[in-house]
Amino acid sequence: MSGSVIFIEGGGKSLALRNSCREGFHKLLKKCEFPGDIRLKARGGRDAVFDSFKTAHDAKAPGDYVAMLVDSEEPVTQTPWEHLRRRDPSWTKPPDATDDQVLFITTCMETWIVSDRPTLRSHYRNCLNENPLPSAVNIEQRPRDQVQDSLALATRSCSNAYRKDKRSFEILGELNLVVLQGLPSFARLRRILQERL
Repeated sequence: MSGSVIFIEGGGKSLALRNSCREGFHKLLKKCEFPGDIRLKARGGRDAVFDSFKTAHDAKAPGDYVAMLVDSEEPVTQTPWEHLRRRDPSWTKPPDATDDQVLFITTCMETWIVSDRPTLRSHYRNCLNENPLPSAVNIEQRPRDQVQDSLALATRSCSNAYRKDKRSFEILGELNLVVLQGLPSFARLRRILQERL
């Protein structure tokens, strides 16, 4: 469906970094082999994502699928729009928007990365120190700062230590769908896109 678009949080204010963000998510989602085409647009910060989503949602034609993919920032215990209302009070849900237009990475992109130990080992090789990494069990319930800090500690001896830049999106594109499918946020994203595309 030509009208399908997902606005993605990530990439900051740099056009080059937003392109790297889009490419990383494109590589990852391409592995899912969705039945339809989808455009991905990295918008940088959360508010820019929501603004782009609202504009596209208001202008969409019947049959179009418009969504946003954002970090949940905190464990998700409510419906997507309720979570956003509590987390981002200035975000007003469009009257006809549905929960399947909100796609979460719970709690942050690093959660998906830390959960895929085989890919981390392959990417970082012998310099990876897995001791600081949290257990993958219920990892979506862990605070995002804890997950992000653990990944920085685990790779600090590597010449390509983890940073939220082009490197982070390169790793994202390498992640294994079989591992990610065990994460509720990714399984939900995949199910929704299979249904909507």
